[in-house]
Amino acid sequence: MKTIQAYRFALDLNPGRERDVLAHAGAARVAHNWALARVKAVMDQRSAERSYGVPDEQLTPSLSWSLAGLRKAWNAAKPDVAPWWGEVSKEAFNTGLDALARGLKNWTDSRTGKRAGRPVGFPRFKSRRRTTPSVRFTTGAIRIEPDRMHVVLPRLGRLKLHESARKLARRLEAGTARIMSATVRRDGGRWHVSFTVEVERAERVPARPGSVAGVDVGIRHLAVLSTGELVPNPRHLTTARQRLRALGRALSRKTGPDRRTGRRASKRWERAATRLGRAHARVSNLRRDGLHKLTTRIAREHGTVVVENLNVTGMLANRRLAKHIADAGFAEIRRQLAYKTGWNGGRLLVADRWYPSSKTCSACGTVKTKPALSERTYTCEACGLTVDRDRNAALNLAALAAEFDTAGSGPVAARGADQKTRVRGQVAVKREPGTTLVGQTGTVPPQGRTTNRVLTKAH
Repeated sequence: MKTIQAYRFALDLNPGRERDVLAHAGAARVAHNWALARVKAVMDQRSAERSYGVPDEQLTPSLSWSLAGLRKAWNAAKPDVAPWWGEVSKEAFNTGLDALARGLKNWTDSRTGKRAGRPVGFPRFKSRRRTTPSVRFTTGAIRIEPDRMHVVLPRLGRLKLHESARKLARRLEAGTARIMSATVRRDGGRWHVSFTVEVERAERVPARPGSVAGVDVGIRHLAVLSTGELVPNPRHLTTARQRLRALGRALSRKTGPDRRTGRRASKRWERAATRLGRAHARVSNLRRDGLHKLTTRIAREHGTVVVENLNVTGMLANRRLAKHIADAGFAEIRRQLAYKTGWNGGRLLVADRWYPSSKTCSACGTVKTKPALSERTYTCEACGLTVDRDRNAALNLAALAAEFDTAGSGPVAARGADQKTRVRGQVAVKREPGTTLVGQTGTVPPQGRTTNRVLTKAH
């Protein structure tokens, strides 16, 4: 099975090598800003000409927004715009132009309705101080040295790694991996190189192919599995809050930059900002490490994993819980499970966001109207079941796998209901093109059991 994955390693750069990398990142920013200014100038000129009644065939020729068109315009202008262009790799300019081409395409697709999700704004100019330095190499000499502690990149030459690259080197030596690109980027005060690799992965089988695990994510417990396992929430951001506050106050006492007056930041301010950035990077690294270990273990052990399609964006609107929800990483858990289950020979089922997993009794199927968030124990008035609320939701998610198998292997859409749970009356079910509805639809039985449960299969 061929797949695309990334290998990320930290770099140890001396001041000279860091200046070289920053020069490449700056060249990418210069090319991006020049091309964006050129695009805006052509757009404004054509708009002004139209306002004067100039026919379309006599308007200023438009500039192609594709990468090839932007690269052609840049190559014609770079001797005047950047007379130093020969000092850096051509891949640096290609990095900035490619970012602009993608941004313009996303903006166009968002306006025309071809791109789902939030509206995408028009690309903006990149600032030297506020933009994360980054450069991407797609051609040239990109390899790992035999000692596995150095990498070679075009024009930058030999760069020292902070950690061994043996995991990637072994695959390259065995012929099961091919490097497609390499990106050098600075995060949290440390430089990293990320290799995008096409990997030939061996077919795997989960340790328990027939096992079904419903995963209910939350704040009190990061994840509650239907098997009864409770994964504690480490709350990395809350733990580091005291140190982050101290570093933030120390930063506020230094002389920082002022764009209005053109004042540059002091050296003390820069050192304080670096310390604060490293503290935030540590929180991010701890969270990433914990989520990867959790999702890898679940994907390797269980043959079927069932999660919910949570509206994380809407949940972040709650100002009391937004910080804790963002710290837990609900969306990242589902994203990682989506590809790791495929790597390990399992499958991921995603329940509809309207499916009442927390309101439904896992024993008899009775549905409550809307239990309060403070009610952490689910008590069923029909059968008398008393169970932890999150465990009850996980059991309900696991039970949906059986209904998916009963419905067959056809395409299944994420539709459990099109509105909030109703205890009695009619349940409106929207039938979308190319979907299969599992179970019975129509009037809800007297005990309130919902039988129109529908899942979507994530590939």
